[in-house]
Amino acid sequence: MKPSIYIALGVLVIAYAGICLAVFIFQRSLIYYPQPRKVTAPESTMMLPVPGAELVVTVRAHAGPKAIIYFGGNGEDVSLNLESFSKAFPEHALFFQHYRGYGGSTGAPSEQANHSDAVALFRKVYPEHPEIAIIGRSLGTGVAIRLASETAASRLILVTPYDSLEEVAVAAYPYLPVKLLLLDRYESWRYAPLIKVPTTVIAAQNDEVIPRASTERLFARFAPRVASMVVIEGVGHNDIGARNEYLETIQAALQ
Repeated sequence: MKPSIYIALGVLVIAYAGICLAVFIFQRSLIYYPQPRKVTAPESTMMLPVPGAELVVTVRAHAGPKAIIYFGGNGEDVSLNLESFSKAFPEHALFFQHYRGYGGSTGAPSEQANHSDAVALFRKVYPEHPEIAIIGRSLGTGVAIRLASETAASRLILVTPYDSLEEVAVAAYPYLPVKLLLLDRYESWRYAPLIKVPTTVIAAQNDEVIPRASTERLFARFAPRVASMVVIEGVGHNDIGARNEYLETIQAALQ
């Protein structure tokens, strides 16, 4: 080969290595998109101190055993669900957790931080509301399924879930060694076989973010008769919550 070809190959290798290094360093900024909190009324806000941070939880207080704990998507202001969920689930206390860095919560989000914070919230809620339905949407399905595998949840609802975040990232960045670089993997497939409570998987027919095959692989990992799947037609990943069938499906799952 001519020296110029070696030089060109060397430049390409260095450039590729630089891209990989940048992705490794800044990868969490590609996963998490912290959002401000629109619902800020004091009566709708609970502060939850955890090691290394203080979390904001949007709440609707309600006496009684039933509660919903909700974990949102990577770019979701979970407080925006408060009005619709309050109407749809009048017999449930509501707890919408803002991940670290989201909605006024301090700290920085990561898979391990989100898990430990979810456990802290569950332990806070359970003494007064022992019938807890855990709901996760998109990124939050990875938080929800792991929490449900380790706690005494009564129901699990997963909205547009994935088999693993690694699988989704590999599909999105096929030119990068994602399996070597990824820190937060959200391996939901590990926890699905451990779930014993009734579970509903809600998929969007035209999901452009989470491949249907990934959702179906996760669904297949549950023990027989533990999980059921509902596909809401004519919607994508981000507009599924706007359809009446979305809350209706959750209502049916909680009956």
